[in-house]
Amino acid sequence: AEYLGLAVNYAELVDLGGASGAARALRAAAAIELGICQAVLCAIPANYLTPMSPERPYDPGDALYYGASSYRYGSPQAEFEIPYGYLGQNGPYAQVAQMYAAAYGYDESAMAKIVVDQRVNANHTPGAVFRDKPLSIADVLDSPIIASPLHMLEIVMPCMGGSAVLVTNAELARKSRHRPVWIKGFGERVPYKSPVYAADPLQTPMVTVAESAFGMAGATPADMDMVSIYDCYTITALLTLEDAGFCEKGKGMQFVTDHDLTFRGDFPMNTAGGQLGYGQPGNAGGMHHVCDATRQLMGRAEATQIADCHRAFVSGNGGVLSEQEALVLEGD
Repeated sequence: AEYLGLAVNYAELVDLGGASGAARALRAAAAIELGICQAVLCAIPANYLTPMSPERPYDPGDALYYGASSYRYGSPQAEFEIPYGYLGQNGPYAQVAQMYAAAYGYDESAMAKIVVDQRVNANHTPGAVFRDKPLSIADVLDSPIIASPLHMLEIVMPCMGGSAVLVTNAELARKSRHRPVWIKGFGERVPYKSPVYAADPLQTPMVTVAESAFGMAGATPADMDMVSIYDCYTITALLTLEDAGFCEKGKGMQFVTDHDLTFRGDFPMNTAGGQLGYGQPGNAGGMHHVCDATRQLMGRAEATQIADCHRAFVSGNGGVLSEQEALVLEGD
């Protein structure tokens, strides 16, 4: 507020990891509905800081080594998980992927296609980390295994950056130079921090979250013109597609194989490249998905613009498939 020269009537820090972007948008909408304010700026800077001085470098603390602040000394994770090798994100997400493989089978080429289709979108998006780097399924499968079955190119690329959206009341929105976008539905669920405590890691909170969002909006998955799915890992995107109702449980890999996920395709997904193609600037990567869908609905997506785009589904994901959010957005 000080840097921007603002004196605000409503201020809140939302910390739900990668779900923070969508979570901020829905809290802003709720505050406006309550009459607390007229417009809310939802902004997230990157988490990665550059040392100000070589004599006093930035100390990221245990998060750098263990993957998240919740793994610091004194937390349940530090006591009951880290000593047994269960730390960070790569291992736990890979474990869920192995569980999925045991339950439903596993097609590495289908998982790689998620990355490849999104890379096409990134290749057409200014500012994307991989804008000038085309990719093939063979490239993904030839990249090193980081945590089996996840290849290096199935894991997000950290980068610097930030993201923000402005949520306003209807009167201000209609004065905008662009087509207004309405938040028609949302859902949120935070049942645990670590999948160690999940009753079934393959049934993510998105089952409840998407049902809430679609129910509030009076819409179904089939009504969406594009989706912006949180994609820290390919397994995250796959489980979200299934649990949000875009395909049957266990049929996600076939769904990905049968559909074109590029901006030119029959199921446009992450048209700015997603975090796998555009990059992940810390928690701002989650807000990237809100921005991508909003630009499409406003008609501002430039080279990746979808014709007749009126409704979009946005997901958010924090922790390891724990904090989860969904938004259903609709153009005016």
